[in-house]
Amino acid sequence: MPDRLAQYLEPRGRVADLARRLGVTHAAIRQWNLKRIPPLRILQVERYTGIPRHVLRPDLYAAPRVKRKRGR
Repeated sequence: MPDRLAQYLEPRGRVADLARRLGVTHAAIRQWNLKRIPPLRILQVERYTGIPRHVLRPDLYAAPRVKRKRGR
């Protein structure tokens, strides 16, 4: 997870933008990047970053299952 969030936050200004949108401090965003995003913030972070919840917190959200077509 930290890699995907770090990549998203890499361009200048992204930490400040995400912090402002979520109503948290820059330090909180940096801490999430190093550790884990709090469960109550996952859906908000997903909405603003576009990073799927199962990537942000695979310990809480399972990856969506892919339906396979049956061959004939």
